[in-house]
Amino acid sequence: MKAVVMRAPGDVVVEEVDTPRVAQPTDVVLKLAAACVCGSDLWPYRGHNDVDHRRMGHEYVGTIVEKGEDVATLEVGDFVIGSFMLSDNTCEICQAGYQSRCVNAGEYTGSQAQYMRVELADGSLVKVPGGEPSDPDRLADYLAASDVLGTGWYAAVAAQAGPGKTIAVVGDGAVGLCAVLAAKTLGAEKVIVFSRHEDRAALAREFGADVVIAERGEEGAAQVRELTGGYGAHGVCEAVGTQGSMDQALASVRPGGYVGFVGVSHDQTLDGSDLFGREIHLEGGPAPVRRFLPELIERIQSGEIQPGRVFTARMPLDDAAEAYRAMDERREIKVLLEV
Repeated sequence: MKAVVMRAPGDVVVEEVDTPRVAQPTDVVLKLAAACVCGSDLWPYRGHNDVDHRRMGHEYVGTIVEKGEDVATLEVGDFVIGSFMLSDNTCEICQAGYQSRCVNAGEYTGSQAQYMRVELADGSLVKVPGGEPSDPDRLADYLAASDVLGTGWYAAVAAQAGPGKTIAVVGDGAVGLCAVLAAKTLGAEKVIVFSRHEDRAALAREFGADVVIAERGEEGAAQVRELTGGYGAHGVCEAVGTQGSMDQALASVRPGGYVGFVGVSHDQTLDGSDLFGREIHLEGGPAPVRRFLPELIERIQSGEIQPGRVFTARMPLDDAAEAYRAMDERREIKVLLEV
């Protein structure tokens, strides 16, 4: 089968590899319906993380074509969505809603491919009622739920988005845009997004952003305070992972406020005295997408949300190298790979 391999930073190829088969009794093998490139894939692509012939991809929707003998809740032919972090969904950590930190976490073979093997299938995958959609836009919605929507949703939940709240979003990539969508869907009264790119700002407005701020640093934070009676946002979603983005989030939140941080952290440090003095709540990390998947599937199927609009380009799997370049150069927000 074909699979995307990152041989080194900036070096992405499509190679022929062995088609995976069930190896453990809790496994399934999926025939992928679509794949995509994630913003976090750009960290190794740009050389910020070590990479050496790594199979790529962690967002996926597909149909089960083979299953292990211990898989009890899924059948061959089921169309499923899974998270980028696998879980048994039964340990104490999973039951507390943090499936992304399951103590028995499993592995998968990479989703930028034609097929993939997924361990702990019963705990990790959620069946989509009605099967694989014929509508390519609905398929994109489901694919978004596997990561960027679930991650943005977690950021908004951690930021305490809800009625009467003002939520600011730092980051205008696919996750940040989905955090805008999540905050507004969860009932936030006002959603503010930091963005300097008109195409991303336009989609943020479509997703429910009330205000777009181009300025950064103290000037940007001052605008948030001006919009909130001098207090700052009730909650902030940090969706980048750099020191600058975290500083922006902390500068924009009010005393006693909440910061939901989901950007993959790279060399961030926090000032404990500032957190202590301003009584700021922090929650974040790898999103427990599995917690939210059933609700997200229902909201997608009802037509309440259309997160697939974050995919601004579609390319065949063979063009994966161009998909990476397009996202690295910010020509596209997120690229869907047609398998």
